[in-house]
Amino acid sequence: MVTYVSALLYGVGGLVVAGMALLVALQEKLVYVPVLPGLTKSYPITPARLRLTYEDVWLLSSDGVRLHAWFIKLLPNCRGPTLLFFQENAGNIAHRLEMVRIMIQRLQCNVFMLSYRGYGASEGYPSQHGITKDAQVALDHLYQRTDIDTSRIVVFGRSLGGAVGTVVTKNNPDKVAALIVENTFTSILDMAGVLLPFLKWFIGGSSSKGPKVLNFLVRSPWSTIDVIGEVKQPILFLSGLQDEMIPPSHMQMLYAKAAAHNRQCVFAEFPTGMHMDTWLAGGDHYWRTIQEFLQQHVQEKKDDESSNNDIDVGAK
Repeated sequence: MVTYVSALLYGVGGLVVAGMALLVALQEKLVYVPVLPGLTKSYPITPARLRLTYEDVWLLSSDGVRLHAWFIKLLPNCRGPTLLFFQENAGNIAHRLEMVRIMIQRLQCNVFMLSYRGYGASEGYPSQHGITKDAQVALDHLYQRTDIDTSRIVVFGRSLGGAVGTVVTKNNPDKVAALIVENTFTSILDMAGVLLPFLKWFIGGSSSKGPKVLNFLVRSPWSTIDVIGEVKQPILFLSGLQDEMIPPSHMQMLYAKAAAHNRQCVFAEFPTGMHMDTWLAGGDHYWRTIQEFLQQHVQEKKDDESSNNDIDVGAK
């Protein structure tokens, strides 16, 4: 009996040690996947292939990392909403161009696509601290532009991008008009237990009941659940119920946390949507949901309102 118990304890200890080794050595490779298997880091296509009007934008993050982005415009003088798009963790922005092409047509918007550090043509290596800086410099760039309506900047994040977008939206209530989050996790801490089930007893987010003794090993926790409740702007949650990567319950928990503090939250479900294809599986309903959200919460300023504001300023 003693031998059996000892063997069991050694086995559990071995799993913990193995989990710790995996976390320390491989976590960045699990969280950030700039290069898909069999492909190269470079962009397979550019927006020009899809006949999109675009601009190559080069930015310098606050820690000196050189970043690349595409600014794709509906029309040269389009004053509609501008979506700051943050992608998932795998591949690069070129792999999202077909979706963005349809997005621009259906939403009559501009789209700014940022390559995180270490992704696409951007330099550096990905990390939570670094990508947060990248998102901020992208938003600052948009806010300084004179060819868009800067009062209608909307952050759109999918999966990892939802975590990125939530942070930059929370940090910039004066620059971001609204937030759209699609198929995003509550935290990487919670996802560790989804990807490696035996770790859920040792790693977890704020809602986890485990001892969380290994949380200190996670260098990119991306705890969206702890940030989403601080976002004051309107939020649209888009959830694919067939998501095979992130349990849809994560989106439900994010919505519940946000809605408890923010009355401008909208939750939309898409029964056949998987992790990467909710936009496709959702069809017309998907795009109409976003259209209605933008029409309600990111309205175009009327000319007479602008004129009245000018008169008021002059009268002072």
